[in-house]
Amino acid sequence: MASETLPAAPSTTRRDAGWRDIAAVVGSRIGARLRLILSAVRPLAWVLIGLAVVLWAVGLPLGWWELTVAAMIIAVTVALCALFLIGRTEYDVALDLARTRVVVGERAVGALTLSNPGSRAILPSRVVLPVGSGRGEFGIQRLAPGQKAEELFAIPTQKRSVVKVGPVSVVRGDPLGLFERAHRRDEPVDLYVHPRTVLFDGQSLGFLRDLEGMPAADLSRDDVSFHALLEYQPGDDLRHVHWRSTARTGTMMVRQFEETRRSHFVIGLSRNTSEYAEDEEFERAVSIAGSVGLRALRDSQRVDLRVQGKDLPAGTGKQLLDSLSTVELTKPKAGGVVDLAGVLAATMALASFVVLVTGSKTSNEDLRAACARVPFGARALAIVVDLRAESPSLRRIGDADVVTVAALEQLPIALQKVLA
Repeated sequence: MASETLPAAPSTTRRDAGWRDIAAVVGSRIGARLRLILSAVRPLAWVLIGLAVVLWAVGLPLGWWELTVAAMIIAVTVALCALFLIGRTEYDVALDLARTRVVVGERAVGALTLSNPGSRAILPSRVVLPVGSGRGEFGIQRLAPGQKAEELFAIPTQKRSVVKVGPVSVVRGDPLGLFERAHRRDEPVDLYVHPRTVLFDGQSLGFLRDLEGMPAADLSRDDVSFHALLEYQPGDDLRHVHWRSTARTGTMMVRQFEETRRSHFVIGLSRNTSEYAEDEEFERAVSIAGSVGLRALRDSQRVDLRVQGKDLPAGTGKQLLDSLSTVELTKPKAGGVVDLAGVLAATMALASFVVLVTGSKTSNEDLRAACARVPFGARALAIVVDLRAESPSLRRIGDADVVTVAALEQLPIALQKVLA
């Protein structure tokens, strides 16, 4: 009778699986260590190592001692350069920006502090600080235990953007540049470069009387927010007579109200590149949108900011300017100011005032169509940025006011014409 094969014992199977798991963990750790070591080798070092191997392989069998000696010199040089990687780079790094929000043109100042918290000295190192697409380098001398080194730096801000500063990298290397070991320290910091804005005073924009609005300082004979009692005047609505006070005083008294207003202020900033004659026009449009939004926030209005493709946070002045720091031009296929107005009508139907900001290449037909698409009952204002305009101008297209400005400083004058 044929012998039957017995299955392996469960304990043996589990033991083999355990060894495989251990081998996998050890292999992954060794691989990670090798990748870390190989990452410190620069391309020039690989060239010299390959050259040394070739010279040794050719010179030794043929007895060409010149090639063998050259291979040995190269090998010794590479080995000596590798010794520069030995040593600690465990700095305590602190990256401090005096301000994380600046206006275009202002210089952002910061400080980079490195300290040696250990009990042994740290040899000279090089510190790399990425700033946006560029980077700054600082040479740090030998630091004794407990010693600190501080480096001050300034970041130019010629363009509105969000600049990522950091993370800081501590680099150890040799004089020939064959090896380089970098250790990242600290976390990156975002520097918001806000657009220029202008502050202006005047009559508030964007109020409509509404049941769910906010009480205003203006008094009214007919509204829903009670303010005080006044003596009856001819023409007052008898429905507002306060009979209890009339009976007590013997004089007919009527209620006086505070006007309640709906104050949903919506800004639609077009970022379609085909609507602007040049990039500077778009930058001016961003500044105008920020100035109008800040004025509305000062009037305690609810402000919403919309561009093609997304709704930007604008609940506070900081959020508004931070959002505008990230806005960039898009391609024509993203839609123009007409499509943007359609989105506003669909998503913000209760808006009381809609401001559309666009460039000089927007046609009158597109302006008419965009203003006609604003939410029903809302007042529309279109602001066209045209750098060739000599002075601000006001015209009517349909039921909307259209203002053309060239400079940011012209905005207050232009809005006074709208409210006149």
